[in-house]
Amino acid sequence: MPTNLPPGLPIVPDGPHEPSAFSMSPDEFEAAVQDALDSIPERLARAMDNVAVFIDDDYVPGPGEDPDTVLLGLYEGVPLTERDSWWEAGSLPDRITIFREPILEISASRDDVIHEVAVTVVHEIAHHFGISDDRLHELGWG
Repeated sequence: MPTNLPPGLPIVPDGPHEPSAFSMSPDEFEAAVQDALDSIPERLARAMDNVAVFIDDDYVPGPGEDPDTVLLGLYEGVPLTERDSWWEAGSLPDRITIFREPILEISASRDDVIHEVAVTVVHEIAHHFGISDDRLHELGWG
């Protein structure tokens, strides 16, 4: 994995690059995400509350965002550390999305895909637990 591509964070490509994307079917990619989720320790998995995991082809930057932004994953929701007693009243589930195409684009092999998916899943779940990007970088999960 190139060191200039941290998982789960906005990435702005340095310019034109040669296509070297690894090819993997959507079903195989889904299986890789499921394997990454299954590798989460049971105690942590049980502590996850009201969160859904999705797979999407690619991140589409919103208004005001750099149109060249690339994400491998995205956490949307209220981290467990910020929820109060009123949070559950009508709250929608938190959402973790793993983006298939950007992960395949930076992967040269099946092992690269599995590694990137695992790192990205852990990174986004960490946000659900309230861990910041700065702290994840310190821990080597940046």
